[in-house]
Amino acid sequence: MKKLAVAVFFMVAAVTYAQEKLTQNTIQGVLQGNQGQVVALAEAFSEEQYNWRPTEGVNSVAEALLHVAGGNYYLASKMGFAPPEDVDMMNLSKITGKENIIAALKKSNEFVLEKITLVEDDQFAEEVDFGFAKMNKLGGLLAIMEHNGEHKGQLIAYARSNGVTPPWSK
Repeated sequence: MKKLAVAVFFMVAAVTYAQEKLTQNTIQGVLQGNQGQVVALAEAFSEEQYNWRPTEGVNSVAEALLHVAGGNYYLASKMGFAPPEDVDMMNLSKITGKENIIAALKKSNEFVLEKITLVEDDQFAEEVDFGFAKMNKLGGLLAIMEHNGEHKGQLIAYARSNGVTPPWSK
């Protein structure tokens, strides 16, 4: 955990040193750290554990991972960045198999990381209707970061409940 914190600190410090797109690069750096941990957790679960859920009516491991992927595309799309043509948003939740789910998650991560730096500083105050709230584009970028962090926490709890140690805390 200490190694990760130090790595994130240096990554954020390096990114913030560059003044161009300071906000976007900082958000991108923190998000990239969260995404890396979510992918590490996804890889740490066994194929069988992907169907595990803490109780009926709550997302399984697989559903939580696909929810993160869908959230990346959804939030970016509301800011004007359409998902890639080969991504079927209506059927994203139907993806099965550990390898396929991880691939879909990684693709959504790469997509959203790229789009963050396309938001210009003078666009931060533009209002966006996300469906669940109206906020500016800066708020949207922060929502992407927060959403990934929220579900990282959920997946940590799922991992601990299944005897899976998050790889960065071994």
